[in-house]
Order: sequence, then C-alpha cells, then structure tokens
Amino acid sequence: MQITVLLFATLKDIAGTNRVALTLPGETALVADVRRVMSERIPQLTTNLEAAISAVNEEYAFPADTVRDGDSVAFFPPVSGGQGYPEIFRLADQPFSTDEVIAAITVASTGAVCVFSGMVRGETARQDAVLQTQRLEYEAYEAMALDKMRQVAREIRQRWSLVQGIAIVQRVGVLEVGQNTTLIACSSAHRDQGCFEAARYGIDRLKEIVPVWKREVRPDGSSWVEGHYLPTTEDREMDS
Repeated sequence: MQITVLLFATLKDIAGTNRVALTLPGETALVADVRRVMSERIPQLTTNLEAAISAVNEEYAFPADTVRDGDSVAFFPPVSGGQGYPEIFRLADQPFSTDEVIAAITVASTGAVCVFSGMVRGETARQDAVLQTQRLEYEAYEAMALDKMRQVAREIRQRWSLVQGIAIVQRVGVLEVGQNTTLIACSSAHRDQGCFEAARYGIDRLKEIVPVWKREVRPDGSSWVEGHYLPTTEDREMDS
C-alpha cells in the first residue's frame, strides 16, 4: 500500500523534506510500523520519531491505530509552550500511552515528572450503598475545551515558573471500567520545583473550567454527572 508521511518542524529539518511517499506491504499497517519504517529509511530521525506525536488523516493517532492505503500520516513534536518548553493539549477518542505523553514533555534538563491519571471507577461508596458503574460516556465542547486547557497551562506557569513541560489529555467517547479518563503531567528539573503542586492544580482547574461532561451508565439506568462550580469573569480567557 502507498501512504504519504508528513514531517513538521525539527523532523522536517532533519529529513530535508516535509513529505515522504512510503510503500508498505499488505493492505493495512499500524502507526508503529510506519514509525519503524521511517526510522529505517532515515536513521537520523530515529530519536525524534520516538518522541514525536502522530496523526492519521489530520486526527491524533497512537501506535496501535490502523493505517490504510492512501492515508496521510504526520509526525511532529509537541506544540511549544511558555519559555520554549513543550505543551500537549488533547481530546483523545482512543486510549493513549502515558509513556508517550511523558516522553513528549521531557527535555534534557528534566529530572522529575508528576502525573495525575484519572480512571473509570466501577464502584462508588455513597452513604450506606455502593453504586455500580458499567461505563462512562464523555462529551466535550471541543474548540472551547482545548482553549481552556491552554488557559490552565498558562495559569500553571504564572504560579510555578520552574515547571517545564505540561500535558493535559482528556478522553472523550465511551470508556469502560478501569480505563484512563484524564491525564495531567508536569515536568521540572527537580521534584521540589512545583511539578507536584502544578499537576494537582491542573486537574482541579480542568474540573472547573474545561467544558467536558460525562454520562454515568449504571445497571439501573444512566444520568449526566454535573458539577457545582460556576465560572466567574476571572475565568475568562487570559491575554496571551
């Protein structure tokens, strides 16, 4: 099969081109296969490809995602954030790799990464009862959600100036018990330079101002879970 590989930023400079026509055996392949073949074809890209974000047909993709004949596969570094440090903001409709996210916000001087990972809980204790959850269904106001994720990152940088990389990833769609729902990760040179506090702030703030909702599906029915925080004028998008 024939696919087109698109390279951006540092990867484009290393390869000397932003577009590579690639032939792969069979009718389908995995994103991991494309990454491997590109490393074999252009060995000097290997290190950057390992940390690169991938997309298939203009949608974020992950190592186990399928690539088909005629698809375009893009590889690019995380979008750069404050002080030249990497930042990631995603609404992911497929499972994602925590290791991949950590690698993407790690720079040469990073010595600590603090990660908060939310999970779908199958049982919730409330008063004298234990409620069973079969699955969660997440929905987001996409454009606004991504903007508010960026706002959360800016607020983190105002409070903890030594934080390096920041990642905010929110799953959308149907999630089963035990699956990851949200990931907040903050890196720093040392563990006492704000990465713990920043990650905690990130998840708390995400719950306040990022427009994402979940429907809880139980054996006896389903309902939307609504929060109690009402935004104020101070929660408006800050100036860049």
